[in-house]
Amino acid sequence: MQKLRNTTEKKGIKERIITTIGLLVLSRLGTFIPVPGVDHDAFYESIANNPIVSFLNIFSGGGFASIGLFALGIVPYINASIIMQLGTTSISSLEKLQKEEGETGRQKITQLTRYIALFWALVQSVGISFWVRPYVFNWDLYFVLSMSLALTTGSMLIMWFSEQITEKGIGNGPSLLIFINIISGLPKLLQQNPASVAETNQLTELFILAGIFLLMIVGIIFVQEGTRRIPIVSARQLGQGKTQTKTSYLPLRLNQGGVMPIIFASALLVLPSYLMQLTSNQTVLNILSLFSPAGPNKNTYLIFYFFLILFFSYFYASLVLNPNDVSQNLKKMESSIPGVRPGKATTDYLQKTLNRLTFLGALFLALIAVIPSIIESITNISTFKGLGATSLLILVGVAIDTSKQVQTYLLSKTYEDIMK
Repeated sequence: MQKLRNTTEKKGIKERIITTIGLLVLSRLGTFIPVPGVDHDAFYESIANNPIVSFLNIFSGGGFASIGLFALGIVPYINASIIMQLGTTSISSLEKLQKEEGETGRQKITQLTRYIALFWALVQSVGISFWVRPYVFNWDLYFVLSMSLALTTGSMLIMWFSEQITEKGIGNGPSLLIFINIISGLPKLLQQNPASVAETNQLTELFILAGIFLLMIVGIIFVQEGTRRIPIVSARQLGQGKTQTKTSYLPLRLNQGGVMPIIFASALLVLPSYLMQLTSNQTVLNILSLFSPAGPNKNTYLIFYFFLILFFSYFYASLVLNPNDVSQNLKKMESSIPGVRPGKATTDYLQKTLNRLTFLGALFLALIAVIPSIIESITNISTFKGLGATSLLILVGVAIDTSKQVQTYLLSKTYEDIMK
């Protein structure tokens, strides 16, 4: 403990921790700044039991229900990131920008992502200003413009907070912001549940769901921590016949994307819920309800959610690890995989291994996400209403990822001190 305390006291880690905590606190404070001109009491009373609003609140920490300055949360930025990352794999100019222009290209892509997030935040804020019309004291063009400006500005501040946390703090900014928003809703959830259990006599169901969530946590840790170690030998080891000693390994994670496939899939499915609040056309509502967690039939939503997680798991795996690049790097280092020829054979072997691992990890992750909802639908148990599988997956996944980043940073600082 003393060694760990001495390490954390070093300059750098303390600044990163303080920066992260400070920005997370600011992100929560903005949630409680109400947008003026709205009858917040009447609005909150009308949507108190609205399942769609409950789902949207996951990403805004209650800001959506209270129409606070940060009501949009990090959703516009996440959606913009999805669009840009899909674009870099399908549009040649963006792919070239990412792969061939180095830091300059990365900065351009980041700037494009910001512009898309700004546009998306503006569209959503205008939509919300029309949605809250029945609860506005004086609804006119000035109110629409002022509310849209306030919500868009709040969303851009959240985006800036997330970027600063990623660059100057600890962990992934968007993930931590969603994490803190979910955590902020736990006290209210724990306060409500005992009364619910007492009223409905669902103590047995409570233990069943608690057991399911415990198994989910174990499963998430297994998926996040699972790796396949591929042995690597150098040309020198082969020449000296020392392949059995000091073997290096190439670790391939079972889940390359971490918790991001869950976050991206959930953020994408927020869109139908937003749109359902902005239209009264029954045909459109029926279509959108198929992809909303608050729809009358959750089966379509769960199927869509399941396949979205699979898609983003494969998508993120392709971004995080390129088998061809790994093969080329091994060749440059005069290293190889035992029993596999360098070059194309190594690329094919790595691609095949990565596909198998990604399939297993993605399938397990998707099953963990949807099975509790299926059980809940079959048994009509809703004791943990508000803390669904998605929330739990994000909480555990972000905690694991952040812990790893802290350990990596501490380890790198230790090596730097040794080299000095």
